[in-house]
Amino acid sequence: MIKAVIFDLDNTLIDFMRMKNTAVEAAIKAMIDAGLDFSYNEIRTKIDEIYSEKGIEYQQVFDNLLNHFIGKVDYKILSAGVVAYRTAREAELNTYPKVIPTLIKLIKNGVKLGVVSDAPSKEAWLRLTYIGLHHMFDAIVTFDDSLERKPAPGPFKLVLKKLEVEPENALMVGDWAERDVVGAKSVGMKTAFARYGDTFDTQKHEADYEINSVAEILEIVKKENGK
Repeated sequence: MIKAVIFDLDNTLIDFMRMKNTAVEAAIKAMIDAGLDFSYNEIRTKIDEIYSEKGIEYQQVFDNLLNHFIGKVDYKILSAGVVAYRTAREAELNTYPKVIPTLIKLIKNGVKLGVVSDAPSKEAWLRLTYIGLHHMFDAIVTFDDSLERKPAPGPFKLVLKKLEVEPENALMVGDWAERDVVGAKSVGMKTAFARYGDTFDTQKHEADYEINSVAEILEIVKKENGK
């Protein structure tokens, strides 16, 4: 019986990559306008390299970028990039279709809700608050809470402890098979692969279910609970 549904955050609840790409694009254009005399493609390539090396949540990406291109942090250029990035991010930060009504229906059916994210606590909570989801979850576990990244079992065990449910009574929903599915299955949870958020063209995910919309979770819970 499913008593709790636990979600990954980025690319499962939130269309993170669309938001990230739009925000980075806005920041690059603003920095060029502010005096960074390099082409868009040169700057974008370097930003992608920094994120690849440091992680997509790296907060000093524009500082590193400026040090690379001009040998120092020019605060006029930096501030232009940061403001443009934040403005675009807030405008583009949205849930996938049917996320909110699905969460509401799960809550009404007495299902507990959780989030397990590799994002830092501050960034995860900011994203949840921007889209108005910060009051809807019974437990949220970020990297700062567990000090482990998925697929390590620690984050999954911690969220189960906070929710007070056994692994076999929980369903993990995520877009990254190697992290979300593998990690959840390792502790005995049911799993659903969020195909709609997949950015890796995943061919094999070994999840118990595959979904193309968040709303399909409702039918999975009904099936698992014999209703």
